[in-house]
Amino acid sequence: MRAVLSAAIALAFVFALVVGVQAEEKKSKEVTLKGKITCSKCECKKTDACHTVVVVKEKGKNVLYYFDADSNKQYHKDICKKGKPGTVKGTVSEEDGKKIITVSKLDYDK
Repeated sequence: MRAVLSAAIALAFVFALVVGVQAEEKKSKEVTLKGKITCSKCECKKTDACHTVVVVKEKGKNVLYYFDADSNKQYHKDICKKGKPGTVKGTVSEEDGKKIITVSKLDYDK
């Protein structure tokens, strides 16, 4: 009986580990977003403080993806006051109902 119980506990642990790894892989999948890279305060009027966002048209609506803190620092001075069309690659997460992108690559359209 102990052997069966031990095997069941071990199996449950392995299952939980596999599910956790799969969930992490889904979270960290890199995406490519094409849209307007701009300021959430100056151009979008969505925040009280300046923050870099990429505005993407999804299902007929504009969706804002906020850059993470490091990416915001790196790219904000390029787009504050006047946005630029471009492509952003990175991983997306969600915090407080906002979509956050950790940028791995950014290309402005020419």
